[in-house]
Formats: sequence, C-alpha cells, structure tokens
Amino acid sequence: MKINGSLLLIGCGKMGGALLEGWLAQGVAPEAVTVIEPFESPVLEGLRARGVAVVKAVTDLPEACDPAVVVIAIKPQMMDATIGDYRLFAKASTVFLSIAAGKTLAYFQSALGEEAPIVRAMPNTPAAVGRGMTVLCANGAASAPQREACSSLLSAVGETAWVEDESLLDAVTAVSGGGPAYVFLLIECLAQAGIEAGLPSDLAERLARVTVAGSGELVHQASEAPSQLRKNVTSPAGTTLEALNVLMAEDGLQPLMTRAIAAATRRSRELGQSEPA
Repeated sequence: MKINGSLLLIGCGKMGGALLEGWLAQGVAPEAVTVIEPFESPVLEGLRARGVAVVKAVTDLPEACDPAVVVIAIKPQMMDATIGDYRLFAKASTVFLSIAAGKTLAYFQSALGEEAPIVRAMPNTPAAVGRGMTVLCANGAASAPQREACSSLLSAVGETAWVEDESLLDAVTAVSGGGPAYVFLLIECLAQAGIEAGLPSDLAERLARVTVAGSGELVHQASEAPSQLRKNVTSPAGTTLEALNVLMAEDGLQPLMTRAIAAATRRSRELGQSEPA
C-alpha cells in the first residue's frame, strides 16, 4: 500500500491501533506516520521503537507537519473539545478521514470549514484481525485520489464499500458496526441452550465458539449464498430442520433481527442529530 504523503493518526485506542498495525503490515513506512495520543502505554513505547512519531497533543507537532491524511480515531464524546484544534490542517491537499460513529460530514464541515475534504467511515471490530468491514462516504470536497487513499487505508484491515447517500451509514452502523456484538450474543445463546440441553458448560461454550467461527470462515470462502449453505446443512426431516422450524417461524429470528436493526438505526440517527461543534 502506498500513500502519497504522511499520515496523522488522532487517537491510538483499539480501533486506531488496529488500523495502524494494518498500515504498517501493508508497507506504510513508520516514519510516515505521526500519532497523537495523550495517554501513555506500552503500545506507544513499541511504536516509538519501530520509528513511529508519537506526541501527546496537536501543539507538540513540528511546524513542518503537513499530512496528506488526518485519521480521526477518537471517541465521539471527546470530539467537541478537540476537533477544532485540527482546523489548521484544513486545506485542499489534506483529507480528514473519520471513524467516529454518529459524527456527520456536516459536523466536520462546521468544525473544519466547508472546503475541507472529509471522508466518513464506519469500520467494525474484526478490523483488529484483518477481517473488518468498512463503509465510507465523502463530501464534495474530497477528490477521487483522496477517496482512493482513504479506501486503501481501510482496506488494510478488511473489505470496504462506498455509499453516496450519507443517511445509509445509520443502517450500516446498525448492521456491520454493531454486527459483531450480535454474533457474540449468538455464541452466548447457543452455548446456554447447549447447557440447558445437558452439556457441560465448558464443552457447550467451546462448541458454540468454534461452530460460529468455522461457519464464518466457511461463508467467507464459499461461492454459494448463505441461504444455500443453510440448505446444505439441513437434511429432510432431520434435527436441524426441527430447530430451523422454530428459528424461521413468523415470530422467529428474522422479525427479531429486523426490530433490532431498526432500533440501532434509529439510535444512530438520533446521535447524528446533535449540534455541530
């Protein structure tokens, strides 16, 4: 992966750190990256040892700092107090890439200026193992090369897709952003059901964990649709069909998941309606 220019990463928590590791693994030179992170940790010490510049605040940056991409990876609730500090980088040659949930393009344009190139992205936590899913949306000031650079940065930790309608990111947040939590809950529920069916708890938890992980890898590699993979496992008049008759009933999993995604989408819209800084 090649980025024309340097990178400024604001925040090096779990997601920011996962992105940075992906970039370095894909060949981004450590000396091309500067991290702003106020809280010291062994992770930051390791990054410094590898040649990544790490500072505590924007005021600690050298005057010559002129990043091609500013990646905003801080928590949304911290944004109001800090985002205005980065307006000094707001120019046509620098694109701001935000992974903060609920903070809209309009929010960043208000804080950084209408002419600032901005890309908003919604990644998810499997990015930590290089299997993330990120959907991006850009404002009109972001050029095609800047969009390509942002897509390349997120592709280092998984797959990417673009939407032109920013409002779709609320549903994206609900489906893929929160999706890992739903899968983890499925593992919990599957294990508990096994326990209630008489299995020892450690075996039930292992069966659930490995089965879901293996099924995820199978659907990742398969050319068939998930519906066909489901049919491949389901024998006529067999045990799996009995379970699916419950899960696929009118009051089964699909209407429950539809209500859950609708609730998460609604909440994402509410979070995005807060006043810009």
